[in-house]
Amino acid sequence: MTDLTGIEKALLAIAALLWFVWGLVHAFAGVMTITLDAPQAVQGIADAVEPALLELVYPEAAAAIINQHGFNLLWIGCVTTLSAWFVWRGSTFAILVAALTGGLADIGYFVFLDIGGFVNFVPGTVMTIFSATAIVTSFYVYVHRLRNVQPA
Repeated sequence: MTDLTGIEKALLAIAALLWFVWGLVHAFAGVMTITLDAPQAVQGIADAVEPALLELVYPEAAAAIINQHGFNLLWIGCVTTLSAWFVWRGSTFAILVAALTGGLADIGYFVFLDIGGFVNFVPGTVMTIFSATAIVTSFYVYVHRLRNVQPA
């Protein structure tokens, strides 16, 4: 996207900042999920559940699944953090990549953890609000630019 207006630049800067923070938080959560023992990793994710209820001996397969989840958090966080730079610069491709990676990850989080009541509002639900706001602001710019493109 070229020739962005001041408001479009501001909206993309907001979206980029939100994606940057969202990405860093999720990359960090991924590292923590991978490096902690399974009970502590699950307690870190399902932070609204009484920790004693999650203090179990997890089978190796369950621990591997939790580690795989941590790996997904890590790569999704890294891709979204990197995309933030290009969103700020107005890249349509980056807007779509960030929305697909971060947005789809947060849909699963919202459906299975938020609605289930397993997580606290901070930080989890706040991060979902960050990603939704980033998607709305960047897509607004994208759609606005499409409408204002003059035929050659």
